[in-house]
Amino acid sequence: MAVDVLKFELSSPQDVSGLETALVTRRIKADEIVALIGKTEGNGGINDFSRTLADQTYRRFLTTHGSRTGTEIAAIPMVWSGGCDGVITPHVNIFSRNAVTGDAGKSRLAIGGALSEEILPEDIGRSAMIEKIAAAVRVAMADAGITDSKDVHYIQAKTPLLTVASVADAQARGQTVVCTVQQSSGIANGTGALGIAVGLGEIAMPRPEQICRDLDLYSSVASSSSGIEFTRAQIVLLGNRPGGGGTLRVGHALMRDMLDMDGVYGAIRSAGLELPERPCAEDLRGRLVAMFIKCEPNRNAKLRGRRQVMFNDSDIPYHRHAKAAVGGAVTAAIGDPAVFISVDAMHSGPHGSGPCVAIVDVGP
Repeated sequence: MAVDVLKFELSSPQDVSGLETALVTRRIKADEIVALIGKTEGNGGINDFSRTLADQTYRRFLTTHGSRTGTEIAAIPMVWSGGCDGVITPHVNIFSRNAVTGDAGKSRLAIGGALSEEILPEDIGRSAMIEKIAAAVRVAMADAGITDSKDVHYIQAKTPLLTVASVADAQARGQTVVCTVQQSSGIANGTGALGIAVGLGEIAMPRPEQICRDLDLYSSVASSSSGIEFTRAQIVLLGNRPGGGGTLRVGHALMRDMLDMDGVYGAIRSAGLELPERPCAEDLRGRLVAMFIKCEPNRNAKLRGRRQVMFNDSDIPYHRHAKAAVGGAVTAAIGDPAVFISVDAMHSGPHGSGPCVAIVDVGP
């Protein structure tokens, strides 16, 4: 089966006009849609309700198009990341899967999705969350028809985090939580990334004291985000599979820091697009379909030996500084501000680094 990816700019979290046009022109069919990954223009924090609004809007739209039931639509992974700081354009990547087959000798983009078991507030930051995420990763890998984890280039997870209400619920049941509500976004992200690493066999099951502490443990393909939208983790897995059909391929590379544009171009090369030794945006020739980046500033507050002050800013959270900085650099490198950039990347790549993922059109 062939995977298609359509990217639409969003005028608001409720904008479905791009998808509506694609359905009217029969570019895709509603029942072929298997996942969404998008950026909304909220603050990216715990109280970013733009993500919930976008999720509800797109699920409601699909209930009136196609033949799937509400239960089936609820099972579609939809990952929304808030915060379009700097030049990042709000947008959505819509993944569909059709019946087109391909040459068995050619490896093309494959996608798999899964929902984890319910993640309880007391699971966050603990082994139970890792185990539940890892199990969902294995389901998504099977759904993609990929048998070798080396063929997996990107796993996007959206997990729950703590809220005042969920902490109270845990306490009422005699359970404890590992951190405060404000700390839980980063802790959930890091634990989710470890679950991805375990699910792919990149690392062994961490000891409890290593979770969100031992930064030498990481996944090279994980992008884990958290929010208040769900209590089950949503998993979107991308890789390449022989005979997959279509013209798209995915690749990845690790950025060594937030300014590593060689890592950006390395991801594009990994996907199968040839580039000159010192590439620029014009060399992509419109073949870059989508890009996804997970990043984090180094906690030593240094960037290429120079002092950084984002951690001292009492007005703007450091992750908004980081997102805007990476967005500007990457936009200059690829010529497109509609790029998915997520921060707070604990255990997603080496500390101060992060995976960069590219989907390219390699042609027929």
